[in-house]
Amino acid sequence: MIFLSLVLLTGIVGCQSGIPEKPNIILCMSDDQGWGDVGFHGHPHLKTPNLDEMAANGIQFDWFYSAAPVCSPTRASCLTGRHPYRQGIFGANSGHMRHEELTLAEVLKNHGYTTGHFGKWHLGTLTVNEKDSNRGKPGDSTHYSPPWENGFDVCFSTEAKVPTWDPMITPDTTALGGRPNAPGEPYGTYYWEGEERKVTENLEGDDSRIIMDRVIPFIETAAREGEPFFAVIWFHTPHLPVLTGERNRNMYAKLSLDEQHFFGCITAMDEQIGRLRREIANHGMTDNTMIWFCSDNGPEGRERAGRTQGSAGPFTGRKRSLLDGGVRVPALLEWPDGIRKHRVINIPCSTSDYFPTILDILDLRPDELVRPLDGVSLLPMINGEKTERDAPIGFISGNQRSLVNDRYKLYSSDQGESYSLFDIKEDPGEKHDLIKLYPAIADSMKTDLDEWVDSLGEIKE
Repeated sequence: MIFLSLVLLTGIVGCQSGIPEKPNIILCMSDDQGWGDVGFHGHPHLKTPNLDEMAANGIQFDWFYSAAPVCSPTRASCLTGRHPYRQGIFGANSGHMRHEELTLAEVLKNHGYTTGHFGKWHLGTLTVNEKDSNRGKPGDSTHYSPPWENGFDVCFSTEAKVPTWDPMITPDTTALGGRPNAPGEPYGTYYWEGEERKVTENLEGDDSRIIMDRVIPFIETAAREGEPFFAVIWFHTPHLPVLTGERNRNMYAKLSLDEQHFFGCITAMDEQIGRLRREIANHGMTDNTMIWFCSDNGPEGRERAGRTQGSAGPFTGRKRSLLDGGVRVPALLEWPDGIRKHRVINIPCSTSDYFPTILDILDLRPDELVRPLDGVSLLPMINGEKTERDAPIGFISGNQRSLVNDRYKLYSSDQGESYSLFDIKEDPGEKHDLIKLYPAIADSMKTDLDEWVDSLGEIKE
């Protein structure tokens, strides 16, 4: 039977369970970066030295899933530990973070943390007074749910995507995702730092650097005031429109222009992650700071633009697919106080696990409001005490659904009318359907998957 944890979510009390101080917590996430789009997974061209060093220092999660094959749902899972369908966030530009949900930012703020969100939000609109991005409209508060109403003290946030270079300006078609009819015009997605507080300065050049320019003062303030901090840094890189500056393009001068832009913007993001780590080190906070990194889903589909880059590694499928190429993403955790030795964890893990893991690390035992979580604590895996997952991971996206346990994956592309069964350990590319060979395993997993889908409640936008 599939397992759902019931967690009590108010009245927070806790102790540090052997941790000398409350650790600083950073959740970094890229956008549409495939499993293969990092140096530590053996990419033949891409330079990501900071991510590579972090993976070598800490935990490298090689079997890590985004909760969904598109961005908004995955982001919801990161902050709540709950599958996005429980929250009415069924796809990109769908639903919003509901006020009854409890976010990590709200939990940690109640526990003495200062909190900040930087980059792509994509969990609701950020203004009701003007046209902004995909859904912001004058007078429309239907999906208004900005980060500053969901537990974040400091914000530098966009509703959705922006170009990865000169984010306020529409690029031409030399950039992947550029527009043929409006190059040079305002892109139409803005950065906001609070209610009707639009940012208008320092918005030129590399978008990852622009984001980090706001993260650094947040960390400096927290260090000066002696406060533990929680920072969510959700880069736009390498989501379309993809482009980068001349210096980073020149690192890949022998490759095609599309590859130069794609690899260059990822390297630019990696450089800013290095800048983040140096800032933390300068304040003497390296040991007691955990930095998580992952992507929100697999790489953009080839059919989307024809010129699209991105590697899903050995896996089948890309963004929008529940085959592993669409949801299996690069992931790591660097935390010197909690990780004494580099390890590779090859056990199924998920973005839904962030919430229960961080509560477990802080030894928080909230009470009163009971609700199901889909994630589990990864702390026993991080500590090397556990070599398998407590519960399978359920997925649903549109007509697709799947269930993954420590060995097998059950997958349907037609709402459960038919299924395939894959041995993910032996066949990570999902090439060999075993459903006729192992009908008992498939039937048991179908039962668990149906039970989990039923637990989500009515699926209706």
